Amino acid sequence: MFHRRHLLAASALGLALPRAFAAQDPLRIGLIAEMSGPFAEFGRQMQAGIAVYQKQFGDSVAGRKVEVVVKDVAGPNPELAKRLAQELIVRDKVGVLAGFGFTPNALSVAPIATQAKVPMVVMNAAAAKLTEKSPFMVRTSFDYPNTVPPIAEWAAQKGSKKAYVIVADYAPGHDAEAAFLAAYKATGGEIVGSVRTPLVTLDFSPYMQRVKDAKPDLLFAFVNGGDVAPAFIREYREKGLEQAGIQLVGTGDIVDEAIIETIGERALGLTTVYPYSMHHKSELNARFVRDFKAQRDAKARPTIMAVAAYDGMAAIYAALHKAGGNADGAALLQAMQGLQLDSPRGRIAIDAKTRDIVQDQYIRRVEKVGEVLANVEIETYPATKG
Repeated sequence: MFHRRHLLAASALGLALPRAFAAQDPLRIGLIAEMSGPFAEFGRQMQAGIAVYQKQFGDSVAGRKVEVVVKDVAGPNPELAKRLAQELIVRDKVGVLAGFGFTPNALSVAPIATQAKVPMVVMNAAAAKLTEKSPFMVRTSFDYPNTVPPIAEWAAQKGSKKAYVIVADYAPGHDAEAAFLAAYKATGGEIVGSVRTPLVTLDFSPYMQRVKDAKPDLLFAFVNGGDVAPAFIREYREKGLEQAGIQLVGTGDIVDEAIIETIGERALGLTTVYPYSMHHKSELNARFVRDFKAQRDAKARPTIMAVAAYDGMAAIYAALHKAGGNADGAALLQAMQGLQLDSPRGRIAIDAKTRDIVQDQYIRRVEKVGEVLANVEIETYPATKG
């Protein structure tokens, strides 16, 4: 068993003919990520996670060098993502596509991966059943239908009876909303309101007033990191919702490690659900965090995106080893299905049928560990398949 220590000729119109890889050819991975703009930290996290993996395990496996070619998609831009994928396959001769901070970008590239028979490793996009969009897609991040229900169950166990829901208005937000509504109602809880907000809005004042007027005991939120979540939490605090008896919970996005210092002490006490915290207690995670900081800087914090990129590389390396160095897309894909890996977040698997990730979920509360704000895991919900 592989231990973690140790393409195409295409016409202008199509990408249908798989390229034969010579044994000495490098395997190139095309990383399509947000390297500039308001979500640039997404791409930097992925790039750092990949760099940490290659630092720990080398830049070759099964006699084949592994190279990473980075392309900046700058944000949710499906047309650009599609064009970059085509360029990576035709011009750069990549054997694997990876990255995809946003679901719309992943959706636009899925048909390209299918036509070209190039595996596509999704390292963040979290829409439900995303891997159904291409038989060549594998996901190492997470999805909201599996991530959200534990926080609804946890809140109900703590006595919540009435909830209001705020989500970003795009596919992952819709998934998070649907998952929370179903799970919370199943506990006997009542939904007193639900609203979808623009993806990059920074003005949450009218939404918070609406929540306050509805008088729930719980506000569940999914909004993106960057500048959005800090603005959301600032408005929650300034509008006095906590004093009104309304507890804020959400997905880990709202107190993402990369933005938690920007949020500052306003984040203290907030409870979220996510498949990773940089304070997860394991030797593998401690090493990962040390190496991540060495790669970036001492104050840098790894997020789920860095871990998903690290694990995406682990899956590629393990598949290439299992396939005996055969970098053919179909061979790599087959070798990835059913993989089980030790991750900084805990034990994970790639489901053999869906090619989606199977992993534990953690309820986390923002606390101070020494002088540092931290998402401290307080409860574990064991892995389930969606």
